[in-house]
Amino acid sequence: MGSAEKSPKSRNPKSRARDVVVTGMGFCLPGEDRPVFSAQDVWDVAAHGRTCLMRDGVYHGPVHLSEAMFQARAPRFPGVFARHLTSAHRFGLVSLAEACSDAGLDLDAGDVAGAAILVGRGGVDAQVASYQAVMRADPVATSPLQAMDLFIGTELAVSPSDVALVQGAVARSTGPCYTVSCGCASSAVQVGHALRMIAGGVVDMAVVTGVDVFSVELVRNAQRLLRVAQEADTSVRSGGRPALLPSFDRLMRPYDRRADCVNYGEGSVTLVLESRERADGRGAHVYGCVLSQAMARDGLPNPLSSDESGAGLVAAVRACLGDRWRIEDIPYVHGASDGDAVVTAFEVNAVRELYGPAAERLLMSSQEGCFGHNGAPAGCLGVALTLLMMQHGAVCPTTNCELPAEGLVFDPVPGVEVRPLDFRLALNLTYQIGGVKSVVLLGSPDAGG
Repeated sequence: MGSAEKSPKSRNPKSRARDVVVTGMGFCLPGEDRPVFSAQDVWDVAAHGRTCLMRDGVYHGPVHLSEAMFQARAPRFPGVFARHLTSAHRFGLVSLAEACSDAGLDLDAGDVAGAAILVGRGGVDAQVASYQAVMRADPVATSPLQAMDLFIGTELAVSPSDVALVQGAVARSTGPCYTVSCGCASSAVQVGHALRMIAGGVVDMAVVTGVDVFSVELVRNAQRLLRVAQEADTSVRSGGRPALLPSFDRLMRPYDRRADCVNYGEGSVTLVLESRERADGRGAHVYGCVLSQAMARDGLPNPLSSDESGAGLVAAVRACLGDRWRIEDIPYVHGASDGDAVVTAFEVNAVRELYGPAAERLLMSSQEGCFGHNGAPAGCLGVALTLLMMQHGAVCPTTNCELPAEGLVFDPVPGVEVRPLDFRLALNLTYQIGGVKSVVLLGSPDAGG
């Protein structure tokens, strides 16, 4: 699964693995008084353990992207199509534009035309309105103009490839362009695809976006349905433990002893990945290296469960490290705990198996509480946060963790202050419901080769 060839027999760049580096980051995430757009914005929130979740009297993370904010940041797009953009399109276009600007790339000049455009999507909430509009339309009573509007809206929105379709057009893409839907691991899996394409010489650059939109009312009603089922039949409960679907009446607290819920967020994160040769050739700033990515699954017949033993996560980590890297050289892991006790349980068991007694010295934190559990963007956001921590020589605290839960074998970095740490390697974890575990190995700018 690793990106590096272990015994290169040729100096030809096309026949050996190339270093893959991150040169741009862009965001469209919930903020305190406005959305978060830049790497500095993200760092200011995460480094101080701040949460952007309290909105409208409930705990969730909406992106309040005004039309003026969108117009100021979004790349140009033909008006006939622009009026059919959903919130997912808009979030994805903003984070794309921000990432390209951060990387010193000009979309209008065609700087990313040959890049792979890779998108991760988990939810379908942004597509429902377009789908229903077509289903309810009466062809006989619909004017030709209205019919064309409905058709364009359907083609742009009613597909998991909605954002990739629009981003590809904006970039004038001539390279690979596709979507992966793997829940909250979606953009992490796409980072792996980008790594292998660049390392193998298929492309020199890839733009990876994770974007999702969630309906608060949909999730709230799902909670009500589950409670009705649980009250009527105790067998619906999992081992006596109530199911931890997202909640909105209290704050999510990963790794905290009071953790009992998950808060949803929404938004988009985009990363620009390049071969080191290309990045160095144009003098780009390098945040760090993507060294390897691997994934595994728990192998359970229940599509909604996870194995609390952590065996699947251990397998994914070992596949990611291969025989080139050692777990004892990795002092920080970016965890994916969202406040669900099941997630924390398998993370604890996996860390215990991987690190042994040295686990007590491991720093492992989660910033899900900053912007909410946002689905597909989680992988790209985790990569961005981890590389920013490496760059600053400091680990961000676990947001909303004040009283570490009993039984943790690692240090969750509680509180609201960063922890100084000089490190060159880190793991980034993301999961999909149903037992999927994705692991990305990241390094400092000089960690490749």
